[in-house]
Amino acid sequence: MSQCPAPYAELQCLSNFSFLRGASHPEELVARAADLGYEALALTDIASLAGVVRAHGAAGEHGIPLIIGSQVDVDCRFTLILLAATKNGYENLSTLITRGRRRAHKGTYQLHRPDIASHAEGLLALWVPPLPLDSSREAGDTCGIAGWLHEHFPERAWIAASLHRDGQDRRRREALEALSRETGLPLVATGDVHMHVRGRRALQDTLTAIRLGRPLAQVGEALFPNGERHLRTRQALARLYPRPWLERTVEIARRCRFSLDELRYEYPLDDVPKGLAPDRYLKGLVEDGMARHWPEGAPVKVRHLVDHELAVIRDMGYEPYFLTVHDIVRFARERGILCQGRGSAANSAVCFCLGITSVDPAHSEMLFERFISRERNEPPDIDVDFEHERREEVIQYIYTRYGRDRAALAATVITYRRRSAIRDLGKALGLSQAQVDRLATNMAWWESGVDEDRVREAGLDPHSAIMRRLVALVEQIRGFPRHLSQHVGGFVISRRPLSHLVPLENAAMEDRTIIQWDKDDLDVVGLLKIDVLALGMLSAVRRSFDLIQAYRGKRLTLASVPREDPAVYHMIQQADTVGVFQIESRAQMSMLPRLKPACFYDLVIEVAIVRPGPIQGEMVHPYLRRRQGLEPVTYPSPQVRQVLERTLGVPLFQEQVIKLAMVAAGFSAGEADGLRRAIGAWRRKGTLDRFRARLLEGMEARGYDPAFAQQIYQQILGFGEYGFPESHAASFALIAYVSAWLKYHEPTAFTAALLNSQPMGFYGPSQLIQDARRHGVQVLPVDVCASDWDCTLVPLDDELGHGPEDIPPPALRLGLRLIRGLSRAAADRIVDARRVRSFAAATDLSHRAQLHRKDMDTLAAAGALASLSGHRHRARWAALATETPLPLLADACVREAEPLLRMPSEGEDLVADHASQGLSLGRHPLALLRERLAALGPATAQSLRALPQRRQVRYVGLVITRQHPSSASGTVFLTLEDETGTVNIIVWPALVTRFRAEVLQGRLLEVRGEWQQEDGVCHLVARHLTDRSAWLGELPTDSRDFC
Repeated sequence: MSQCPAPYAELQCLSNFSFLRGASHPEELVARAADLGYEALALTDIASLAGVVRAHGAAGEHGIPLIIGSQVDVDCRFTLILLAATKNGYENLSTLITRGRRRAHKGTYQLHRPDIASHAEGLLALWVPPLPLDSSREAGDTCGIAGWLHEHFPERAWIAASLHRDGQDRRRREALEALSRETGLPLVATGDVHMHVRGRRALQDTLTAIRLGRPLAQVGEALFPNGERHLRTRQALARLYPRPWLERTVEIARRCRFSLDELRYEYPLDDVPKGLAPDRYLKGLVEDGMARHWPEGAPVKVRHLVDHELAVIRDMGYEPYFLTVHDIVRFARERGILCQGRGSAANSAVCFCLGITSVDPAHSEMLFERFISRERNEPPDIDVDFEHERREEVIQYIYTRYGRDRAALAATVITYRRRSAIRDLGKALGLSQAQVDRLATNMAWWESGVDEDRVREAGLDPHSAIMRRLVALVEQIRGFPRHLSQHVGGFVISRRPLSHLVPLENAAMEDRTIIQWDKDDLDVVGLLKIDVLALGMLSAVRRSFDLIQAYRGKRLTLASVPREDPAVYHMIQQADTVGVFQIESRAQMSMLPRLKPACFYDLVIEVAIVRPGPIQGEMVHPYLRRRQGLEPVTYPSPQVRQVLERTLGVPLFQEQVIKLAMVAAGFSAGEADGLRRAIGAWRRKGTLDRFRARLLEGMEARGYDPAFAQQIYQQILGFGEYGFPESHAASFALIAYVSAWLKYHEPTAFTAALLNSQPMGFYGPSQLIQDARRHGVQVLPVDVCASDWDCTLVPLDDELGHGPEDIPPPALRLGLRLIRGLSRAAADRIVDARRVRSFAAATDLSHRAQLHRKDMDTLAAAGALASLSGHRHRARWAALATETPLPLLADACVREAEPLLRMPSEGEDLVADHASQGLSLGRHPLALLRERLAALGPATAQSLRALPQRRQVRYVGLVITRQHPSSASGTVFLTLEDETGTVNIIVWPALVTRFRAEVLQGRLLEVRGEWQQEDGVCHLVARHLTDRSAWLGELPTDSRDFC
């Protein structure tokens, strides 16, 4: 009778969070260990706890204890595996990793013996001896390490013994036993695991090659000799290791009692004055804010909201959270940094009174309990958008205010996508750089997998051994962590040092630190997260306000922009929204003439309705039909009517589906919150299915029609794809309205601000300027004798005085920032020298502004020297004369005879404009091609709008945007442009496949198809595409491509 294999716990295991080493996800390792009947699994990534939250969740699901540990090199001389036995041990481990990471560059760490010694309490240590174990190792060093371990880890230190069937096991076992006798440290079996199953060996080998930066064929002995570093069966382990070594793993595992569930987060109290309770201080600030907003007394509705919200905040102990956000916003406002809060907690009466948001609670219906309720114990969520170019000031204030030991950015786990996987794996497998580039760039951003046709188009054989391996490895590595990056703005702040909860490390950006957990992992310990986000439109709005103040002498704010202007809404209804926040995309422009927003709440709906959630939940058309009176508005019950009346019986916001689950299916607030979480995590975890039966049965029990219940569930699934909460939509709608008001009333200032805030938005500078000129804005070229770095407003002679207070509308002078290749420092020297006196000639400019020949050549190519040297050819000649002056002749100005150079042709100027600035104030490229196009007989964008419905047409235009939204089932939307305007093109999936090269690479496209227009919405449904890019010659063009 065979002996039962000894129990076993794996104590040395790397996941793919040991970047480019581990070949399995933490969840895969946990699941496999549970299947094999292990007693426990230790996750011991190298100087990292980045994967422990995911492993913790999987361990709970599979019912196996998780041991949290880490593998570290000490003094670059020996390796330890440190296991957290207690909560204090975990805090020490996290602090150690933080110390090692913070003193080194990103991606590396440095730890020394004194670091370990001072943080050894609560930790168990496994010494990983160097291989091979032979007489060459220094006995003194070995004894020194052992003595040090005995001193600092008494009865808590072992030697990790790994055997891997590589032909050396007998020799290694004898050497390990000798080492144990010599040092007095017991041996324990470990697997040095790098993958959950043997089948990941090819991937692990390739990861090693990527890490070392060499082709796989040249890596040699750096690879493991076989695939034994996987989680092996207990029977296989029993045949390799002595039973005492295996039993000792379980003894160690039982000493490790710590769980992440023990961690407790404490809110910072820095913003509460001494002697005041947090609730009293918060209430006082809110009362002050109410008095400012409503000097005659707040409305009853607002008063009730404030009392209710303060009561919930007090019960949950969230006062420090709101006070912290208030302090950050206060700092920004004091320094003139435009900001706006959003989120259900942000768009509350309390946050309005605190100045965190400008959305008036008296005119909105927010669900405060969406993020804050008495039924759960988790932090609320407030996002604050700041001007994108000044957000760094806010970030550094937070670091200064709370200290780098208590404040850090959340991490974002950067994972392999298809193109990055192809690039790294292709090089590792021996493909040339040219082959890798051809293959990677031939993949459309929306396609999945590596299609054989794409491989052939790249000039490679899809059936070759290398390509078969590449395709297989791409599928395995997609979604693998590549490295930790900083989250776009999620700040974590704590009362005690953050390193007691999670390790910190340096970010790649200077003066930034991050925690090792991804944003989605923070809920495990309820970490306070404040999203300090960057929003380009806020920069543009603030710049607009500054320009208007400088030109007209009046200061606007988000709150003082006149509300509910009919002329602004009329412009929006016409889809005249190029440059307007949130409603400038093709999809939004198609919706605007149908929905016809006429008030602020209509704008809230507009922002929310063009999202994958409402689209895939089939909510858009029912809402439009009801709004247009084509379908009756009905409600299955008074309770449902109360939830959906404002949106005509159609759920458009996340808050509404959560409320529906409560009133129609009997969900408790806690269950509804679970539904909310599942909606947010659906694409990542697919957890919505478990709510289906509960929802359908709950609605049926309350007498609702099963078809209605199924419809609600389908709409919830749509929100899982991406839907907007009403609170977010309201905040964005406010900025959308303000930007639309600026576009209508102050188009010159608004366009200048947009140009000064690039890159941002849906359209590039060329389209923004063309749109402004169509709206009557006079645009003046870049000129060294007049332009600043930024685009500016300049007065024009206008006897009529069209502007407010009889100030005529300004012209827009393009700034030096638009010239590609010109540095800010050079531009500043030009402006400074011009302030002293005007430039007499190009040589005077180069001498006084200290410009090199390259600077002068860049200015000449952009046409910025026209006022000094004439046309471009003369300007280039003048630039060639630029020389660094000798000290004795520093102020000399030598005049030369003007050369007889011909003027550039219109086409040459056009090409030079686009090459140097990405735009031209001359004629549109299509205007120059119009005579050639006449033979084809294509329509213009303007003439198309006069054609009847369903006319077969031909159109030629420059591609300025490409879109492949996930909600469009493979359809691609193109925006083409000519000298008269733009045309939206719909390319159905079958045609995308047929004309793939034209869709992806075409810059000038001829489109034949059917012209359609309804309710003011126009588009051309493509039937055939022809790439006419060759007609552009050397003209460079840009398109903005979106998923």
